[in-house]
This record gives sequence, structure tokens and C-alpha cells, in this order.
Amino acid sequence: MTALAPADLLTLEQYARERPAFRERVIAHKRARRLAVGPNASWCFEDRLTIQYQLQEMLRAERIFEADAIAEELGAYNPLVPDGSNWKVTLLIEFVDPAERARRLAELRGIEARCWVQVEGLGRVTAIADEDLERENDEKTSAVHFLRFELTTAMIAALRGGAALRAGVDHPQYLHGVVVGDSTRAALIEDLA
Repeated sequence: MTALAPADLLTLEQYARERPAFRERVIAHKRARRLAVGPNASWCFEDRLTIQYQLQEMLRAERIFEADAIAEELGAYNPLVPDGSNWKVTLLIEFVDPAERARRLAELRGIEARCWVQVEGLGRVTAIADEDLERENDEKTSAVHFLRFELTTAMIAALRGGAALRAGVDHPQYLHGVVVGDSTRAALIEDLA
């Protein structure tokens, strides 16, 4: 996928007019890109459209319209766009109760490095996590992490040939694995060169 450029972005005025329709389009697009891995972890597989939406929302919220500031935001968001041999994922750790969330985030330190994907018949790929900045400390992990899964050409070929895909977490306090459904698998194959 190609990186986003200033020409790909709407001005604040254009975005204000087109936001409702664009938002609905992205919500529909994300349905096939969201994967529940156990009861409390969701993975959102990012792509150019999901990142464009996040970037447009940031520009809107921060009222950013100057070229230098837009270039800076593009520099921050473009690394989240997959490049054809990988998947980029936002990991969300979700606990509704604040007390349980605090306790569980303390127990789940290191979870981001224990996420994996596996193409049927091939080895697991463990996530490369939080390349932009550290998201945990001595007390707890963050509820949000950014993951990258690098795939081999053999894995990509196998997926295109119909191989099943699994995803999971093998943290001692959170052991869950799932078979990736057909619609999500198809969306993810589109991300690969």
C-alpha cells in the first residue's frame, strides 16, 4: 500500500462536509478488519483507509491546517499503513470495570510481545510491538498497543492458495487463539502484495 500524501487528505472544510458519509464508509470497512482474540482483546487490522480516517479525525480535532503540521502528522501516521508484506494492528485491551481494568493491566505486562498469527502449515509470526514508543511501565501495560506482523512470501502464497489463518495471544495470564473468519481473512489478503 502506498503511504498517504497531503493530496490524499481533505481540507478541514471538505472533511466537515463529507465526514458523515466517510465515517459510515470506514465503519463498514472496519467490520471485516476487527478480530476478537478472546473476551478482552480486540485487534483492528489497519490499512490505508483506516489510517486516513484516524488522520482526518486528528486534523479535525486539533484544527490542523498548516502544511508543516500536516506533514508532521503524516510522518506519525504513515508507519501504521501496511506495506504489502505485513499487517499493522491496533491491539485494544478492554475491561469495562475500572478496578478490574487496573488489576488486569498490571497482570498483562508484556502481552503485546505475546501476540501471534499463524498461516496453516507454517510457523507462527510473533508481533513486533510498539515501535514508536514504549507503552508499559513497571506497574502496568497500556490498554492500546501497535503491532506489526511480518509475513514471508511462502505465507502470503499459502494464504492466497486458501490456507487457514489463526491469531492469538500466549501470555500466561491471557491464553486465547481464534481461527480468522473468511471475511477478515479476505480483507487481510488484500493488504498483501
